[in-house]
Amino acid sequence: MEIKLDIVPVKDWLGEFNKPLIISGPCSAETEEQTLSTARELAKNKEVKIFRAGIWKPRTRPNSFEGVGDMGLSWLRKVKEETGMLTATEVANGEHVDKAFKYGVDVIWIGARTATNPFSVQEIADSLRGRDIAVMVKNPVNPDLDLWIGALERINQAGIKKIVAIHRGFSSFTKGKYRNSPEWKLVIELKRLLPELPIISDPSHICGNKEYLKEISQNAIDLDLAGLMLESHINPKEALSDKNQQLTPAELKHMLCELIPRDENANNIDFDNKLDLLRNQIDKMDEELLEVLGQRMNIVREIADYKKKNKVTILQIKRWSEIINKRLSRGEALSLKPDFINIMFQLIHEESIIIQTELMNKS
Repeated sequence: MEIKLDIVPVKDWLGEFNKPLIISGPCSAETEEQTLSTARELAKNKEVKIFRAGIWKPRTRPNSFEGVGDMGLSWLRKVKEETGMLTATEVANGEHVDKAFKYGVDVIWIGARTATNPFSVQEIADSLRGRDIAVMVKNPVNPDLDLWIGALERINQAGIKKIVAIHRGFSSFTKGKYRNSPEWKLVIELKRLLPELPIISDPSHICGNKEYLKEISQNAIDLDLAGLMLESHINPKEALSDKNQQLTPAELKHMLCELIPRDENANNIDFDNKLDLLRNQIDKMDEELLEVLGQRMNIVREIADYKKKNKVTILQIKRWSEIINKRLSRGEALSLKPDFINIMFQLIHEESIIIQTELMNKS
């Protein structure tokens, strides 16, 4: 199914900016002084275009700090009046949308938990009809690209054209060094399906720890994402939520200076010629890979027919163990990562089982 969104480019509603677009501010607006002090410091950094702060905080467990609520909206209005920065906050229902709009919030975002629920997204979309406001949609907590696209479509169909996707990582049962798994492949696929859609990354929620923010931010820039949302607090040690992933405004400025910018094109004819040559080599190899895979699956069909005639089971676990061990060993000798080899041959084996099952079940 073709996916098409009617989107206004960010520069048309934000004005000209140097990529990456930087959005920053505290995880939560805690007090008027904390909010304004953070905003004043961030405003000194001309790279920061939008000030973000959570007003209503969806928390995993009760009795955690769930935001200051409506009173924080007046603080955001003061931030805008004093610094000139646009303001942004998270909404989780239609009532939040109404209140944010009333206080002149420029950008709202739909959080990962809310994006998971189409009913909640539709309620927000219905509240947005007839309003001119920018909306950012975070990826759902689980790695479901269709769910993410569906949320974007619902907002767009409500008449909102100022749309941005936020990549904030995905929940995982396995614990790694990041709070949420980046799953960059899903971001790349979203860019492929919706090339006109601006995508920014939220390294703060991916990392959960400021130690890795530079690494993830650089990854996002290397993949040509449009911007970064980074949490900043005037005094992170005293933050009421997510203190480990927040930078001071000074730390943020220092980190941004260390990031290496990337351009989509080098504007260098020698580079372009060399790149075209290498890409042509890859295209040729990919064709050869597909030819070999096609031949391999034809042999799988012969095996299925032979097993069927001799009443032999599809799965031969001893043979599969031998294959994966030999391929891992050979892959290592070719400097290929074991995880890559394992995933690739798991997919090939899965398709082989499907083909054999279909043929064995044919009458």
